[in-house]
Amino acid sequence: MKIKYYILATLFLMSLGSCKKYLETTPTDFLNPDNYYQTEAQLQFARAGVYDHLGAGGLHGTYASYLLAWTADEGYMNRATLTTGPWNYFYSSADQYNAGLWNNLWSGINKANVLIKNVDKNTAIAKEKRDAIRGESLFLRGYYYFTLVQYFGGVPLKLEPTSSVIDVDATRASAKDVYVQILKDMEDAEKLVPSIKTLGFGGAVNKSAVRGLLARVNLHMAGEPVKDKTRYAEASKWAKMVIDDAEAGHSLNPSYPDIFMKLAGDKYDIKESIWEVEFYGNRTDQYVETGNIGWINGPAAGAASSTGRADAYMNITSEFYNKFEPGDNRKWFSIAHFTYTAAGAKTMSSLPVDENAKNNLKPGKWRREYETLLPKSPTTTPINMVLLRYSDILLMYAEAENELKGPTADAIEQFNKVRRRAWSTGIKTIAVTNGGSGYTTAPTVTFSGSGGATATATILGGRVTAINLDRDPLAVTFFNEGKYTTVPTITISGGGGSGATATATINRAIDGNLNPASKEAFLAAIQDERMREFNFENTRKADLLRWGIFLKVHQDMGNKLQQQSPGQYFVKYYSNVSSRDLLMPIPINEMSSNLKMTQNPGWE
Repeated sequence: MKIKYYILATLFLMSLGSCKKYLETTPTDFLNPDNYYQTEAQLQFARAGVYDHLGAGGLHGTYASYLLAWTADEGYMNRATLTTGPWNYFYSSADQYNAGLWNNLWSGINKANVLIKNVDKNTAIAKEKRDAIRGESLFLRGYYYFTLVQYFGGVPLKLEPTSSVIDVDATRASAKDVYVQILKDMEDAEKLVPSIKTLGFGGAVNKSAVRGLLARVNLHMAGEPVKDKTRYAEASKWAKMVIDDAEAGHSLNPSYPDIFMKLAGDKYDIKESIWEVEFYGNRTDQYVETGNIGWINGPAAGAASSTGRADAYMNITSEFYNKFEPGDNRKWFSIAHFTYTAAGAKTMSSLPVDENAKNNLKPGKWRREYETLLPKSPTTTPINMVLLRYSDILLMYAEAENELKGPTADAIEQFNKVRRRAWSTGIKTIAVTNGGSGYTTAPTVTFSGSGGATATATILGGRVTAINLDRDPLAVTFFNEGKYTTVPTITISGGGGSGATATATINRAIDGNLNPASKEAFLAAIQDERMREFNFENTRKADLLRWGIFLKVHQDMGNKLQQQSPGQYFVKYYSNVSSRDLLMPIPINEMSSNLKMTQNPGWE
């Protein structure tokens, strides 16, 4: 659909939805803007309408996963029957998901334009309140444009409400010009919006979110296709402002799994989670701002499961599986090693025996078991989608500094903060130093201290031949490795034998530290780290595009998958990728309605 299809939203402010608790309003239809915006309540209504597009099905409610997360090297759509669509790079400019993303973003821009124009209609409303709403609207307009320019390239710049149905044709601005406007909107917003500490939650636009997105926008502008290398300094500046903001007090959550447990449980964690898309409700009452997080991209669960149904439309790739290093505790939280039973228990899966088996595992971090709102909906979830975390600030700063100065000690330290958080402090290895003799049954294995690890011994010919950590369906990691700051003593008892001994080693946070020797090595490390840290948070495709490696990565994936999983339906998902896929197509309705619009290369 065309920009003009949203003129009615400009003229009459139709269906101004809400975005969870802080924006709860009752939508009102057909409000004439000439008589509106006279009270603070009316401004809040309009504000809610601008926010509403973040969680709409056309963006983070559903389509962002189809279009952004399932079109990179971390995962793929596991529906062989869905033979066409953006997820397998076999579609046209008439595709509904592609058009849905475009339409939703333009609707958000138009609503922002209306509110920006009218926010000062009644100057009796406190200036501070009007300025805050203006700042939010400017930022959201910039964010919607940012999403457009990343995936569609240069687009028309519409900064005023469309006032006439005959004034709808618009030429495309260059990608650089769009970026310049995004920066202006966000920089203006930064002066107006409140701090996250003042708000107390991450579900609304706040100063840390604006600064963090300014770092992200500048990084993207420095990369493909604009390649304005001067923006690295700006990216570093804005990221450092978040890092140095003592009032906001941002820091990493010590537990990576806890980030996503809190998101599922509707708990804010503003030190780590800076900006979130709010979802709320289970569609059993008036609260219907639900999404699909965990339902489409989580571990599989049947309709009758007490954990909440999860159709699990996504699989991971072997490429993603293999990116994790030993000791990285994100691995078995990010990769589902189980399925849910009807009773909500976990049935443990076998470790993959080959590359093809890895390609058939599910993402694990978006788990419905941590939802606290009951009853759970069979088709939607209230899980918030995080758009900006503090770890992203640290990695963006490290990347920008590396581009400016190479691998400085400061940049490496910010990078390593993320890695140290990821590193387990549990048992790493267990080595049998003496097998003993006379064992008729497997002896009991215990560890000193209160770290909590459990393990099972294997015997052969009366001797202990191995000791393996137990697999634990209740643990967030695959094995029950416990938590230890010092190496525990292992005691082997019972089993009818004697003399067996074993020693353990433990993972330490500092084991995660890297010290890249060159600018190129550091960038490669950052690229891999971003995949591990932000898997299935809808960032990977945009990262690959800005680094200029999107095509190579997909071509390499296609070649690998042809060897790993010959004949499997998903091989073509990567083999189908061509240069035209550097941008999505301008929707066909837009092309037919806007006489000045030009199509992206390869989609003509």
